[in-house]
Amino acid sequence: MSESAMSEIAVIGAGAWGTALAIQAARAGQRVVLWARDPANAAAIEQSRINPRLPGARLPGLIRVTAQMPGSARAILLAVPMQHLRGIAVRIPATDTPIAVCAKGVEAGTLRLPLEILDALFPGRPGAVLTGPNFAHEVAEGMPAAAVIASTDLACRDTIAAMLATASFRLYGNDDPVGAQIGGAAKNVIAIAAGAVIGADLGENARAALITRSLAELSRLTLALGGRAETVMGLSGLGDLLLTCTGASSRNFSLGLALGKGRHLADILAERSTVTEGVFTAPALVARAAGVDMPICSAVAAMLAGQTTLGQAMATLLARPRRDE
Repeated sequence: MSESAMSEIAVIGAGAWGTALAIQAARAGQRVVLWARDPANAAAIEQSRINPRLPGARLPGLIRVTAQMPGSARAILLAVPMQHLRGIAVRIPATDTPIAVCAKGVEAGTLRLPLEILDALFPGRPGAVLTGPNFAHEVAEGMPAAAVIASTDLACRDTIAAMLATASFRLYGNDDPVGAQIGGAAKNVIAIAAGAVIGADLGENARAALITRSLAELSRLTLALGGRAETVMGLSGLGDLLLTCTGASSRNFSLGLALGKGRHLADILAERSTVTEGVFTAPALVARAAGVDMPICSAVAAMLAGQTTLGQAMATLLARPRRDE
């Protein structure tokens, strides 16, 4: 392994978010290896310096693209869809290199959060989660943004932050990875509900009420799983929730918008080449939250499963017993 390769940051996953993170790391002065699963795709991106998943963003010279899993790196950013995280992570060499998971969701079947999967695969290995209110195209363009590096390992947090932070990309440390991961998972589910409210012309009042009451659900689940309520009010909770529930670039919000307009889920998904994480996370999150009152997330899961309509879900939520906030 050459000295230059040893000094690289490895970004595993050449989707929009992985590509944006690779560009951000290069902007911070790091050498980056960007891993793409398909060799032909990797070769095309390496040659053209443009990733079709993130059009308009040219890869700096500090980035090299490959389909060969990096054998060594100073740090690894794992930026693959949540439901593929385990299958990709098992291919990462077993070293003590810190890994920052850049995926949000709950694994179907096991109901595990991202870092729980890594802990099972790599016991004792330093791990963190990178999360927050970030659209890939804005980060790639260098627009102002902030994110959270959450880990119980202070050295791991500091290492990742030092490699990625710039004047336009502010990184905050957090020692509550449970709360940070719950916020990242739940916001995708809630964004589907927010989109459906707007798509059905139910109004901005309804969306604001839904977002606010969703914070109560986030707090209950976070506390039940051992996280802290104040994390919910930070970038990984409220910040990410606001962006995903109001931003037109959100895949989850746009899916909910289409559902609210009366389109069928299967038809919406058939038109997409990218993953809408909330569709898979909704039932897994509700199952993980067994015993915790999660009416909005439960309504989204039921709607996606075809067990209720938007109108019925709204009627059920509005008919809940009156109580003090």
